[in-house]
Amino acid sequence: MKIIIIRRQVLIQIAIILVLIAVVLLILHQTGTVALGVFFAPNKELPIYSVDVPDKRIAISFDASWGAEQTDQLLKILKERNIKTTFFLVGIWIDKYPDKVKAIANDGHEIGNHSNTHPHMNKLSEQEIRDELDKVSQKIEALTGKKTTLFRPPFGEYNDKVVRTARAAGYEVVQWDVDSLDWKNYGVDDEVDRVLKKVRNGSIVLFHNDAEYTPQALPIILDKLIQDGYKIVPISELIYPPPYYIDHTGRQFKSEDADM
Repeated sequence: MKIIIIRRQVLIQIAIILVLIAVVLLILHQTGTVALGVFFAPNKELPIYSVDVPDKRIAISFDASWGAEQTDQLLKILKERNIKTTFFLVGIWIDKYPDKVKAIANDGHEIGNHSNTHPHMNKLSEQEIRDELDKVSQKIEALTGKKTTLFRPPFGEYNDKVVRTARAAGYEVVQWDVDSLDWKNYGVDDEVDRVLKKVRNGSIVLFHNDAEYTPQALPIILDKLIQDGYKIVPISELIYPPPYYIDHTGRQFKSEDADM
């Protein structure tokens, strides 16, 4: 009987530990610290979350899905510092704000594909995924004359089918490793601290084009990053072209077979 009691106690302790670990990971995921899909499914097809670079280069990105009131101010802030970034645009946003799309492109920023209708891509068929990508690509090319080569899944959601379909269509699938959580409107100080504490060489930082406090937080963040020696580039200038590999955390590495 003693042996059975000991085993039960051990099982209870293990169960408690597992529950605690799950709770901690869930909290980290909700605060933008970790992507659960990366760690719980290491063999799945992964987007690029960050890049292993030898220097202090990072990329800043903005997702544009709904409003546009802050966009001109953000472009002004970036232009004053001669910084080029990447804007991921949704097709329905492009339809509503074509002049903003042209302004983003005219200022030299890179434009990426963020789907046409901002759906949950995991629920779509391969053909539906291709349609979402193709419609946005056509809209952006019609307004800017340039094709899109980067894709960010809406809601940060993806599965093997989404990644493989996007890659087959000629896209690099890109996520982020530093989330400002600006859309939650926690305030300027929170946004600044959240980004500056997590950024590192090769980081991809996520903002949104219409978050309430980003126009106030962004200058502080940019000036501090510049002061610390970071060079901010569009995502396409940060990531490696094939051949490359991505580790279980989503960090992209240059393949040993790549030209040095």
